[in-house]
Amino acid sequence: MTGVSEHDRGLPRIRAAAGVLFFDAWDRVMIVDPVYKEPWEVPGGAVEADESPRAGARREVCEELGLDVEPGRLLCVDWTGPRPERSKAIVMLFDGGQLSAEQLEVIRLQPEELRAFEFATADQLDKRLIPLLARRVKAGIDARGREMTVYLENGSAVG
Repeated sequence: MTGVSEHDRGLPRIRAAAGVLFFDAWDRVMIVDPVYKEPWEVPGGAVEADESPRAGARREVCEELGLDVEPGRLLCVDWTGPRPERSKAIVMLFDGGQLSAEQLEVIRLQPEELRAFEFATADQLDKRLIPLLARRVKAGIDARGREMTVYLENGSAVG
């Protein structure tokens, strides 16, 4: 890294990821079925070098779903500690709003990444997502309804 101080180069690095919560007319949240892992996820993924989390979320949604949608406001920031095969990370969820019938019609899943998508109620998330992600998504849904942004650690509110 050129142009970065020696002090900055010595600081720990942390992985960043971003997702978007999309909703249908019944306020169910979109979940997606990745080809490369189990179980289900939300649209989004890793933020690339020199990319903002918001830009990364938009890029991932466009790649995965074929939707070029500007993410809305930040719903939550979640610090997650290391776990098997994953380093610690900062994960952000943005509000994608309610998708129109026209937007739903143009969704084209990237076959190398996704098998399917569907909409789930908050109550169904515990059965479809890993517990950490289910907590994060439910916190994002709650933050959306309360028009706020929440800070989480491992999917749970702190402070």
